[in-house]
Amino acid sequence: MMHAGTPIPQGKYVPAKRVGNLIFTAGMTPRENGVLIQSGKIKSDFVIENVKQAIRLAATNTLSASLKLLDINEKIESVISMTVYINTEENFELHSKIADIASDYYFEVLGEAGIGSRAAVGVASLPGNAPIEIQLVVSVTEVENS
Repeated sequence: MMHAGTPIPQGKYVPAKRVGNLIFTAGMTPRENGVLIQSGKIKSDFVIENVKQAIRLAATNTLSASLKLLDINEKIESVISMTVYINTEENFELHSKIADIASDYYFEVLGEAGIGSRAAVGVASLPGNAPIEIQLVVSVTEVENS
């Protein structure tokens, strides 16, 4: 399973918070060791390959933050919801294509459990001029002994 280290908060917050069997992540941008790997708006004529790594890294960061809160006998049961914030030009309309890249990543890692509800929202700006920010809610279950 691909995952980076624990994401480094850029302010006064925790990367993820657990309440019962739910984990809520902070919004995660495409940061590696606290440094954005890409910045700027995603334009209407974007090329998926040019933003795919950044989107997958933001998704990886949410998953890494979630995994850090699991006990040894637990696993992620399901992605409950994902919100994707996209730093876009005013006339951008391909939000779902951006969210699909994140959904594909969660599906690769978690199978059917990686697909939950989602929202994809275009915004005027994001912290550090990040192109994308993802927030995730997952449920946790105990691993069955075999």
